[in-house]
Amino acid sequence: MASIRFMDVTKRYGDIVAVHDLNLEIRDREFVVLLGPSGCGKSTTLNMVAGLEEITDGELWFDQQIVNALPPHRRDVAMVFQSYALYPHKTVYENIAFGLRMRKLAGAELDRRVRDAAAKLEISQLLERRPSQLSGGQRQRVALGRAMVRQPAVFLMDEPLSNLDAALRISMRAEIKRLHTEMQTTFVYVTHDQAEALTLADRIVVMNEGLVQQIGTAHEIYERPVNMFVASFLGNPPINYLKGEVVRSGEQLRFRRGQVDLAIPHALAARLNGFKDNQVCIGMRAEDVDERGAPPPDRAIRGRVTSVLPIGSDQFLGLELEGEELFFRVGKDLRHATGETAALAVDVNRLHIFDPESGRSLLW
Repeated sequence: MASIRFMDVTKRYGDIVAVHDLNLEIRDREFVVLLGPSGCGKSTTLNMVAGLEEITDGELWFDQQIVNALPPHRRDVAMVFQSYALYPHKTVYENIAFGLRMRKLAGAELDRRVRDAAAKLEISQLLERRPSQLSGGQRQRVALGRAMVRQPAVFLMDEPLSNLDAALRISMRAEIKRLHTEMQTTFVYVTHDQAEALTLADRIVVMNEGLVQQIGTAHEIYERPVNMFVASFLGNPPINYLKGEVVRSGEQLRFRRGQVDLAIPHALAARLNGFKDNQVCIGMRAEDVDERGAPPPDRAIRGRVTSVLPIGSDQFLGLELEGEELFFRVGKDLRHATGETAALAVDVNRLHIFDPESGRSLLW
């Protein structure tokens, strides 16, 4: 097994800094997801672990060993790619066995490992087929099997489910989570898909423009985002933002923007710090509203309905509010037509409050 530690690691391509001053410790047997948009540096980070990219500055440690100069084949890692990278002329059996043969393993032990991995992945019946005869999900299982049989200290996965349809991605997430539990091996997983990060990770590392924005559990990242980028990257639909000002009314702090006048609970007001000229930006998660009954005045928002988008169990309701279009997740039984006025009650205890200039949270 292996822990991985980045110490002040930077990766440059000429004048372009792909990863800047990365400090991160991935614990032994932990499942860590690197999450962020395209070009944020997450795949580059994974490739540095694999030894496929050289580190420009800093140190990368596996347990008690610096591995900056260690070639990929000596790092005891296995990588699963987005493209599967299967040999089209080889059978499933031979694709899974290929890495073992390269390491001079043969005979009964090779056969046992291949068949054991195939059984765990429920592809035993496919061992004599070739990749062209398999579905996308079956190919992905073969790629997982090829990594499994090596029994590596570290599994590296680079967007392995992005080529699969939505339903299959869900089942494969469960399969990957089960494998991690069974194998008790360190997993490092790259994705831009927030659902994969939230369902798979022990901890999530949110990255943007080569910099780590926040590290934490799914709950910590979702409930206590450190800035507006992190808050907006998690949530479906994304968090709603509304700029305005904080004013005092007696013992109560309030957020105001035009006709919007929301009470800020004392528990949140006590944590507020560092805002300038009373200007803030509040964040409202799409699900943190109640559409039932008339909303209390100090929690009410009202706007023109711009769209109603059913998604089965719920629906997305678009509201035009103070010149902004906001989206909320409401029950499927709510009946509104485009152009009508709708009123919702905001759960003010779950408001997020940010500095509108820097984007940092004013609560944490």
